[in-house]
Amino acid sequence: MTTLETIDTDIAIIGAGPAGLSAAIRLKQVAPERDVIVLEKASEIGGHTLSGAVIDPAGLDELLPGWRDRRDFAAVPVTRDRFHVLGAKTDLEIPDWLIPDIMKTPDGLIVSLGEVVRFLAREAEALGVQVFTMTAAVAPLFGDDGAVTGVLTGDLGRHRDGRPKPGFAPGVAIRARQTLIAEGARGSLARTLIDRFALDKHSDPQKYGLGLKEVWHLPSDRHAEGRVDHYLGHPLGNAAAGGGFAYHAAGNQLFLGLVVHLDYADPTLSPFEEFQAFKRHPAISPLLEGATRLSYGARAIASGGWPSIPQLAFPGGALMGCAAGFMNVARLKAVHSAMRSGRLTAEHVARALQVEGGTITLDSLRDELMSSPIGKELRRVRNVKPLWSRFGPLAGAALAGLDLWITQLAGRSLLGTLHHKGPDRASFRPVVGGRSRSYPRPDGTITFSRADSVHLANIAHDDDQPVHLRLSNPDGPLGETVPRLGAEPAVHYCPAGVYEIISSGGLPSFRINAQNCIHCKTCDIKDPLDNITWTPPEGGSGPTYTGM
Repeated sequence: MTTLETIDTDIAIIGAGPAGLSAAIRLKQVAPERDVIVLEKASEIGGHTLSGAVIDPAGLDELLPGWRDRRDFAAVPVTRDRFHVLGAKTDLEIPDWLIPDIMKTPDGLIVSLGEVVRFLAREAEALGVQVFTMTAAVAPLFGDDGAVTGVLTGDLGRHRDGRPKPGFAPGVAIRARQTLIAEGARGSLARTLIDRFALDKHSDPQKYGLGLKEVWHLPSDRHAEGRVDHYLGHPLGNAAAGGGFAYHAAGNQLFLGLVVHLDYADPTLSPFEEFQAFKRHPAISPLLEGATRLSYGARAIASGGWPSIPQLAFPGGALMGCAAGFMNVARLKAVHSAMRSGRLTAEHVARALQVEGGTITLDSLRDELMSSPIGKELRRVRNVKPLWSRFGPLAGAALAGLDLWITQLAGRSLLGTLHHKGPDRASFRPVVGGRSRSYPRPDGTITFSRADSVHLANIAHDDDQPVHLRLSNPDGPLGETVPRLGAEPAVHYCPAGVYEIISSGGLPSFRINAQNCIHCKTCDIKDPLDNITWTPPEGGSGPTYTGM
C-alpha cells in the first residue's frame, strides 16, 4: 500500500476566491507566524472565477486600506445604475426614486473578479502565504475524534478506468489545525461537511441561481463606461425568477448576463436559451451589432440568504463566503460579504489558535458574523427570495419591493421572517400535454449554440480522465425522471451541453460528456432525483476564464 506524502500546516484554505484569499491575507496580517496554505483547483488563479461583477468596495477597503494606490486591475466607478422591466418588445425604466436604498450600490465598481482575485493572490503571497494552483481538494481528512484534520488532494494522471498513466502523481494529505472551506456555491467539500455535521439542521434549504455571462467588445459609439443596467421580465416572465444585467466595463467591454433562479418548474426550460432570448430583445440587441464576443461562462450562485445560512463552524474548521451563502440577492452582490467573512473568520481562527494545547473551537463564529455588517445586510433582504418563490417572479418582485420599502422606512419587516419550503430540485412539475419549450436556432452573430459558447470557456479536460459527474443510479434519468416528468431536465438546464439522450442500438441512452463541464454545479443542485454528484476532476481541469 502506497504511503501518501503529508504536508503539515497551521491553516489550510480551500479555494482561492475572494473569501479564501481574504482569510489568508488577514491571517498573515494578525498572525504572521502562522503557516497558511491556499489550494486552488483551477490551472491559474482566477481561472474558475466568474461574477457579474459590480462590487461593493467595502470588503477591499476593510481588508487592504490603500489598495487603490497599488491595484493593477481596472476598476470603473458606476456612473449610472438603472432597473428595467422588459416586455416582449418594450423596455420600462423604473424611476430611481422607487428603488429602495438596499438595492443600490452608490460607490460600486465594475471589475473583472478574476483580475481582483489575482491581485489578492499576489498580496497574499507577498505576506508569505503559499498558494497552490492545479490542486483539487477531493475529500476531508478526519481524526480519531471525528474532527476535520485537513484534506486529501486528487491524484493526477489516471485513465478513465482508474489505472495510473505514465507520470502518475498520487494525491497529498494536507494536515492542518484548521481547515477553512471557501469553494464557492455548492462546493463538494462543503456539501460533505454540511451533511456529516448536520450544519443545516436549523436552517432552511439553500436556494440557488444559475448565472450565465458573456464579455463583449463594443464599438466605441455604443459603449458608456460606468453604465449599469438590470432587467426583470422578458424573457423569463413568470416561468422563472431572475433577470439580466449589462455592465459597461473598461476598455469598451460589456459584461452581459442572465441569472435564472433554479426553483423553476418546467423541466424543458433552458437557462442558456433564455440568455440567448434576452440578447434578442430590442433593449439589448442594438448594443451587440458589430460587437465581438470574447468570453462565456456560467456558475451557480447561492440565493437563499438569511434563512438558509447554516452553522459555519465544524470540528476542525469553518465555511466561508459563498460556501456559506452570503449572497444579497436583492442587490445581486456577494463579493464584499465573502471578503468580510474571510477576514472575520481569519481573526476568529487566529484568536483560537493562541490557546496552545487547548481545544480549538469556533462555535461562536456564526453569531459573530451574523451580528456583523454581513448579517445586518442579509437580514434586511431576508424575505426577497421567499416572496419570489411563493408568488412568482413578477408578483413576488413587486411584493419584495414593498417589503424592502417598509423595512427601510419602519426599520422592520411586517412579515417577520419567511422561510423556504424545499430544495430547488423539488420544484419540477411534469410537462403539460407533452409540450416542451422550443427555442429558435442561433444566428451566430448575437446568439450562439452551447458548443460554440463552451469553446470560449477555454476548457481543459483530459478526455481519458475519470468521469467526475457521478450517477448514483445510472438508470434514473430514463427509468424514473423521464416517465415522471415527461423530459430529462439535465439535457436542458446544463449550460455546457454535458448531458444528452442519444440512440444506442436503437434504444435511448443517457450520455455524459464530462469533458464539456464548466463546473457550474447546476446538475448537482437541480437533478430531481438528487442522482448527479459533481466531484472535483483532476487539478487544472475545467474552464480557464479570461476577463470574467
